[in-house]
Amino acid sequence: MSERILVIDNDQKTLDTIRRELVNQGYAVSVAYDGEAGLARARYGVHDLVILDVELPGLDGLEVSRRLRAEGDTVPILLLTARDGIADRVAGLDAGADEYVSKPFAMEELLARARALLRRYRGGFEGLTLRLADLTMNTATREVRRGARLLNLTAREFSLLELFLRHPRQVLTRDIIYENVWGYDLGGESNIIEVYVRHLRTKLEARAERRLLHTVRGVGYALREE
Repeated sequence: MSERILVIDNDQKTLDTIRRELVNQGYAVSVAYDGEAGLARARYGVHDLVILDVELPGLDGLEVSRRLRAEGDTVPILLLTARDGIADRVAGLDAGADEYVSKPFAMEELLARARALLRRYRGGFEGLTLRLADLTMNTATREVRRGARLLNLTAREFSLLELFLRHPRQVLTRDIIYENVWGYDLGGESNIIEVYVRHLRTKLEARAERRLLHTVRGVGYALREE
């Protein structure tokens, strides 16, 4: 599965350039044009890296970073900043950023720093286990178990379940699921989410285990104990 990068920048030209280059490198890319939208996408998505401009309207990049860290989100954050003073770098690091690139930047440098952060993230989270009740997922080995029982999931089923496990007890809308699992709009009439939820439930409840993946009528789905 492609590594997932969220880019938050209100400059359309810069954002489009970064997105195009990242896609050409094989990454799955989602975008936001302001701090509020970027924070929401970071909260409800599954990303391996956030590229975040400091100068955003409304909620600036430093505040976005601070809020994510305060909520316990450990996703690597690469700041883009036109401010290159020592005090500015310290402010970025204190806000929770892992790395920064000064504007204007060479795309080769941005890509290199992104690759370095992704390598560091993979190494630091080897064996990360997500858990709810008796359901566990190891994101490194890609093993999923219900109690002692090993589940055989397809790549798409794994991605869908990972999204739910990273946001336990939260109601995820169809739009959030589409964007983070499929990466594009499948259209309001598509029933593909229902199909995959049904497949997941069949595997999660193969031995009559209690239901964890619930439908919230008219809204979406939530992984929770009831």
